[in-house]
Amino acid sequence: MIYTPLFIVLLSVVFILVWLFTNTIDKRKWLSFLISLVLTPIVYFYLFYPFLNIFSSYHHEKYFNAETWLKKPSLRYEMSNNIIDENLFAGKTKKDIKNLLGESEWFGWDDSLKANSPQKWNYNLGFKPGALNNMQECIEIVFNTNRVKTIKQYQLEKTFE
Repeated sequence: MIYTPLFIVLLSVVFILVWLFTNTIDKRKWLSFLISLVLTPIVYFYLFYPFLNIFSSYHHEKYFNAETWLKKPSLRYEMSNNIIDENLFAGKTKKDIKNLLGESEWFGWDDSLKANSPQKWNYNLGFKPGALNNMQECIEIVFNTNRVKTIKQYQLEKTFE
């Protein structure tokens, strides 16, 4: 197990809360301390930690890999920050993007054309983990004269029937 400062702080908070609770049951400090010491890992790993994971939006991040992009489309969100932060596709042609990411899944809307534009390629990134997450992550690549102009990430609300 890796002991990080955040882990130590959260474990300490859980210990204090359990100790305060056990003090209401029995006023003997040594017994309350002993019970708290035994119950803290159980409360932390079986109650506190699962709730923390359900409601936080932490997820793993990976470097962009074209093979993984094509094989595991539901985990593309893990590579999205690397694509945007490192500006990996700056200046690449449509052919390069097609080789790396595959065919675009849909074209983006262009108000000037009042139609979907073949200059705006969109890809589904999947859903970030979380209990109450209904937002689908997407990425849009905008081309200008057959070269990547901008890349942006956005979310679509997904309704489940």
